[in-house]
Amino acid sequence: MGEDEAGTLARLKEHRRELIDPSIAEHKGRIVKTTGDGILIEFPSVVEAVACAVTVQRGMAERNAATPEDQRIVFRVGVNLGDIIVEDDDIFGDGVNVAARLEALAELVRDQVRDKLDIAFEDMGEQQVKNIARPVRAFRVLAEEKKMPEPAALPLPDKPSIAVLPFQNMSGDPEQEYFVDGMVEEIITALSRIRWLFVLARNSSFTFKGQAVDVKQVGHELGVRYVLEGSVRKGGNRVRITGQLIDAETGAHLWADRFDGLIEDVFELQDKVASSVAGVIEPTLQAAETARSAGRPTNDLTAYDLYLRGYAMAVSSARQAPEALRLMEQAIARDPRYGPALAWAAFCCFRLLTNDRSEDREADALKGADFARRALEVAGDDPGIMANAAAALAYFGEDIGAMMALVDRALAFNPNFARGWFISGLLRNWAGQPDIAIEHAEASLRLSPRAGVGPSFAIIGSAHFLARRFDETVPKLLLAIQEDPSFPHPYRYLAACYAHMGRLDDAREIVERLRAVTSVAIPSGMGHRNPEHRELLLSGLRLAAGEPT
Repeated sequence: MGEDEAGTLARLKEHRRELIDPSIAEHKGRIVKTTGDGILIEFPSVVEAVACAVTVQRGMAERNAATPEDQRIVFRVGVNLGDIIVEDDDIFGDGVNVAARLEALAELVRDQVRDKLDIAFEDMGEQQVKNIARPVRAFRVLAEEKKMPEPAALPLPDKPSIAVLPFQNMSGDPEQEYFVDGMVEEIITALSRIRWLFVLARNSSFTFKGQAVDVKQVGHELGVRYVLEGSVRKGGNRVRITGQLIDAETGAHLWADRFDGLIEDVFELQDKVASSVAGVIEPTLQAAETARSAGRPTNDLTAYDLYLRGYAMAVSSARQAPEALRLMEQAIARDPRYGPALAWAAFCCFRLLTNDRSEDREADALKGADFARRALEVAGDDPGIMANAAAALAYFGEDIGAMMALVDRALAFNPNFARGWFISGLLRNWAGQPDIAIEHAEASLRLSPRAGVGPSFAIIGSAHFLARRFDETVPKLLLAIQEDPSFPHPYRYLAACYAHMGRLDDAREIVERLRAVTSVAIPSGMGHRNPEHRELLLSGLRLAAGEPT
């Protein structure tokens, strides 16, 4: 303007006369006032306002195309939908102020017009604008005639993948952003310890901070199958954190929960919530992956698919152990160094023996030990492989102290690994440490309260039995039997417990139920290294079965 005031003013008047004023009239706008090189315009609807703005900007792009760059006139247009105050012929209020400050569109405007005009929007996130107390969500209208093509979808990784989006700060206090972001970082770190899960880095997921997102679009852009989102609300010294896990391909909600706590120790609360979220999400994702695999045709099964199907059987019922082992062996045949399948194959062999479903105990023991050792050769720092292999080898006679140390190492890699705590409890029972066994089994239940709880209750119940707390034994074992009636382990401890309590009729009834599950009422081996514990169980079983003690 300063270089050629007269020429600039003449071109401005020409643009107004030939393009701007006719466009305003066409879209039923009213010029409230002019402010030098600016115009305040009122429209009867936001659709008319945006349509007018787009017409003007497209027209100016055409008119400037043949104009030298130093002579071009470029307009910025802000559109806002809001209440105004009318006084005489002028208008006032935040609705006017926001429009004046924005260089794009407010969110409500976008929602009102996106399905009515052939234009696309770019989300600019929340903007702090002058003289407006609250941040304003803004969108930029893209100037192209056609909507921008969607970016190509990133290919999914070869293992389950998740992005943790920035949680919403619902407290209305910008000072709490540090806590909210720190919470998400802790969750990302906790999930990253799950070795079979691909977790998107914080820098990528945080590009969506402050944006209203479509979960399917997030999965499309980031190349992930699952998305975790949530919010944090603070009130006084209390804080509530909510989270929900979503399948990005279908939009289905897989899990949702909330966590309440005191904010007196920020880092302790962040650790607690991150641990809880990671502990719950792992079995939820495992179940989702299993369900996904079950829908695939049987002529197109990868080693991973076979492993998932075998896993579902292995954890569902003792009766399924033979079929679970068969599927794991098929997975290993396709990939001989597939660590998770090797470790679960070893665990299935252990289950065959302990559940009395083996046709050749010696051969299955040798096979299981071989699977476990091969699994450890490829385990790296995978806690699941280490824990399952340790359980199998401990049952097959390896040094119990070394196997507990192996599980401790697995839990050091991932302290939120619920199954790791479960197996640690099992080994502690065998090692003659019932109180520690109970502590570790309860840790497993806290981390994964919605997964199958029967095995953990079986450990807790049998640990109380070994500690001669018979009254505490009974309810835990009854719960374990109720969850999986085909699992012989809790029947044996419950029958022995009733016998030692003098409740011989109850003990004999449990033995009858046990014999409907297995022909072996009194096993030759149970994994216990403590002779007193082993004799406590066997003497109780003999008494319950009516055999000489």
